[in-house]
Amino acid sequence: MLKEWRHRRAVQQVKPGDGRPLKRLRWWQMLTRALFHLRLMNDDGRQTIYAVDVKHQNQSEGYVKAHLYLDGRHHAESKVPAVFPVQGGTVEVRTSSFGLKSCHYVTAEGTEHQLIPDPASAEGRRARLDRVHPALSRCIGFLSSIVLVIGLVLLLLQLAEQVTRAPEGVAQYVGTFTSPIDLSAWGNAVVGLVTVAASTERALRLRYNWLLDGGVG
Repeated sequence: MLKEWRHRRAVQQVKPGDGRPLKRLRWWQMLTRALFHLRLMNDDGRQTIYAVDVKHQNQSEGYVKAHLYLDGRHHAESKVPAVFPVQGGTVEVRTSSFGLKSCHYVTAEGTEHQLIPDPASAEGRRARLDRVHPALSRCIGFLSSIVLVIGLVLLLLQLAEQVTRAPEGVAQYVGTFTSPIDLSAWGNAVVGLVTVAASTERALRLRYNWLLDGGVG
């Protein structure tokens, strides 16, 4: 029931577009803009082309907006999480601190299909690497997961140490805990940077796990 309420609320947030043309994605926008495409066939055999344009720079203002284009013209917009009604279903967009969680076409029957990233986008270039060099792509994905697991373990160790150091609290029941790994400020900064890089890489593949990616966000 909560999921249905959120879905209806997201649909109600959708505002009509102004008809402006879709701008081409430039190379310098790769880390600040995501662009995905969806092609659907009408009953009469005519093809309809949707595009979802997400500009991540709005995140500094406390929100991110997703824009839906229909056949190259601005059709609708909404704050994320966004649910755009389209032919035969909805296009659903969710973001994280590192990029997109999902950008899917969900049919009326509930089947999900990920939209196709624009070749010029960072997501499109990552998808191309996966097609051209699948072994290298799997290796990078595996390393990203390992980095996040290590980062999460280090975070939990530091939290446990801080909690049990408090003069009043759990220490009087379980004793104090000292982390076996003591990182300097420089070491913590390096760990933070590599975990952010790992989550960003996963976001380019629209991979998200609330514990791994949410833990570093």
